Parts: sequence; C-alpha cells; structure tokens
Amino acid sequence: MTDSDPSAASPPVSSSSATDTPSPPMLCAACAGATASWSSPPPWSDSSPPPAYRPIRAPAINAPTATASIVLAPVPQPLPVPPAEPPYRFEIPSKRISSPDDIRRFHSSEAGRHFVGFVATLSRSVRGRKLSDPVPSPLPAPLSGLLSLLHTLARWIDEIPPLPHASRYGNPAYRSWHARLTDEGHGLVVALFPPSDELHPAADELLPYLLDSFGNAYRIDYGTGHETNFAAFLYCLARLGLIKEDDYPALVLRVFATYLDLMRRLQITYSLEPAGSHGVWGLDDYHFLPFIFGSAQLIDHKYMKPKSIHNQDILDNFSNDYMYLACVGFVKKVKKGVFAEHSPMLDDISGVPNWSKVNSGMLKMYKAEVLEKVPIMQHFLFGSLIKWYVRIHPFGMVVYKMAELSFHLIHS
Repeated sequence: MTDSDPSAASPPVSSSSATDTPSPPMLCAACAGATASWSSPPPWSDSSPPPAYRPIRAPAINAPTATASIVLAPVPQPLPVPPAEPPYRFEIPSKRISSPDDIRRFHSSEAGRHFVGFVATLSRSVRGRKLSDPVPSPLPAPLSGLLSLLHTLARWIDEIPPLPHASRYGNPAYRSWHARLTDEGHGLVVALFPPSDELHPAADELLPYLLDSFGNAYRIDYGTGHETNFAAFLYCLARLGLIKEDDYPALVLRVFATYLDLMRRLQITYSLEPAGSHGVWGLDDYHFLPFIFGSAQLIDHKYMKPKSIHNQDILDNFSNDYMYLACVGFVKKVKKGVFAEHSPMLDDISGVPNWSKVNSGMLKMYKAEVLEKVPIMQHFLFGSLIKWYVRIHPFGMVVYKMAELSFHLIHS
C-alpha cells in the first residue's frame, strides 16, 4: 500500500460515529444564548392517529345546496305589472303555500311570473343611479304618502323605547310598536288613496301585507319573507295604478331606501331575531332585496368593482349612495372577525368580475333561495291582487263555463 492511497490515510468513518456527532446548539433569536436541543415529535401511530382536518369554511348544514341549479337557471326578466280591472272584488288575503308543489304552481302562474318580473323591473330602473340622484319633485302623491307612512313608523320607535331585558334577541317593547301598527295601520293605508276614491275598500286587502312587512310580533323576528311582503305591498299598489313604471326609480331610491333604514333601526333598537337565517352562508341575516337593487346601482361604475367591498375607505365614503355598500358595511359592523369567515358568500361574490354578473346572480338567487323556499313562502299572502292559481279539472271547467253562460243569458 503506498502513501498516496487515500484509503490508507485514515480509517473509514462508520455511520454510527457520524450520527453520534453532536449538532451545534440552537441559539435564541432574542439574546443569542444557547437553547435546549429540539427534537422532532414522535410519528403518528394507530393508537394516536392525526386529528381530522376541518377547514375554517366547512359547509354548514344550511348552506345553499342548489348552487348548480341556480347558476344554470335563467335570469328573471323585467315584466310590466298587469293593472287590476274593475269591477274590483277585494278580499282578505290568506296563506296558500304548504308544499313544493304549491311553490311550482305559484311560479307557473301569471301572478308568480309578474311578481318576479316586478322585482326585476325595479332592479333595472336603478341601474347606474345613486341614492342621492335627483328624482321628480314633488314626488307623486302615493310615493310621498308611502314616505310619510314610513316616517310615522320611525317616529313611533322614539316614542316606544326598548325595555330592559337579558336576552340577546327579542325586546318585548317591539310588541307594543307592532300593536300600534295593527291599531292604526288601516288609516295609514287609506291615506295612500285619493280622497273619495273607489279603491278605499282595497285597504282591507292591503293591510295584512303591510302588517307583515316589519316582522312578527309573536316571535319578535324579521327576515326575507317579511321583506318580500313589503315588495308584495308595493306590487299591489302598482296593480291598482297608484304606482306607475315611471315612478320605479324614486320608489327604490327614496321609498325602499327609507324602508331599509327603518328596518335597520327596528332590528337594532328591539333586537329582532333573524328569521330563517342561513348563518354565515347567507348574504345578510335580514335582507336580500337591497343586494339586488344595490348591485344594479353599481353596474358599469367607472371605478368600483365587486372586490371594492374590501376597501374600508370606499365603504365609509360611498355607503350613503349605494345600497350594496351600505349592506356590506352593516354586516361588518354587527359581525366580528374575519370577513371571509363570517360572510363567505359575500366574500366569494366579491370575486365576480363585474356588477352586471353580480346583479343577474342575485336575481336568480332571490328566486331560488327566497321565492322557492316553502319555509319562507308559506307565509306569503294571496288575494284578488295576487291571485292563487286554482287548478280546475277539465270537466269542472266545462261546468263552470256553462254556468257562466247561463248567468249571462239570464241577465241579458
């Protein structure tokens, strides 16, 4: 063996001696002193398996389940409101929906199609319009009457303060406020009609819609079903010719915006419980329509995009002009924590590229998640202005037509 042979220079180092070499001590980042040696945790075993992973945004039990059908559904289109023709046969409205078959029957009926079309028409009427934009002055009498009605209800909140109570929701003073509405509601509705008008008997049919527009006095709650009844109240006024299509921008920007402000006061003052809330998987614990109208307001806005809701300066400076931003600001005010965690639906929608897509999606979601849900629509009311479609057997229709013909022959 020669001196140049490297293998003879030193004996081979065994693997055991290599692993036994102490590693340099770990140093503290604060004082640069030596710390205790760190060792990796033991591996998982059958007796101690790793914990099951649960993402922060795990689907809730009440998360929307028909997302694919909503995406594929057609966008509800604006439709004119068919005017009610005399002779009028007003009646006390009643509940008719109790099953999914009833829901399908409602949406296949003329009343169902035109009610959805009415909401879509209101949305179209405020495209690109701010809440502060001018409207015809003076307002038509029915619209100024609606504003007066809402201001009266807001004044009652000051006159009926909340009572001390320990519960999170349901201040009992709300029952006193709603009892006053029940007592004086008929007069408030009659005041919307012209003096000595043949429509005064319609107040009996319109009153239940109005009473159910501000929440339930027994449960002390409010939700999208009550909001829908207010839309139905406006739809009935449109059918009676008191609200014209030219009035729709002012109806949304003045009347509905005032209604929204009133409901926010009622919700906060009397701690109204959300009725049928979707929890984090809902847009808002209480409302849906302002997201439709608010997204329509922002269509083709030059600077603000759906992702702008994450900019607090935009919310602070433009919430007074755009309902959508005001609703997001309210959600951030009443819900604490990371926005993406307490409002994942709104957070996901902020990734949509433009407001037109947001608006069309909101219309489809309103139809699917509000107007097609039995727990919500079972409280919807039907009368002579929003008719319930009654399916008649063909033989029954023949008998009905013969009776109708006999009636005309006798009275001709």
